[in-house]
Amino acid sequence: MRVVPRHGAPISLTIDGHAVEAVEGDGLLAVLLLNGRVVRHFEFGDAPRAGFCLMGACQDCWVSLGDGERVRACTTPAASDMIVWTDHRKAGANG
Repeated sequence: MRVVPRHGAPISLTIDGHAVEAVEGDGLLAVLLLNGRVVRHFEFGDAPRAGFCLMGACQDCWVSLGDGERVRACTTPAASDMIVWTDHRKAGANG
């Protein structure tokens, strides 16, 4: 849930094949977390991960865009009609 309400134009994007709503100015990591998604799972189990440093310095929040570009979810703004894949294997199959 949001701690502070955001004001701005509503935007629609797709995450892992599911349509979601966001607010203009939201970061991808916030959109993922607000919609019950995780960035990835722990390498040695099924535990969900949701970013680590939150400032673009680590390698924990990489996601793939619909065009195949990989970006950090913590520093990338959400954009209308953006397609985001958290599972890079699925991104290659669907991108």
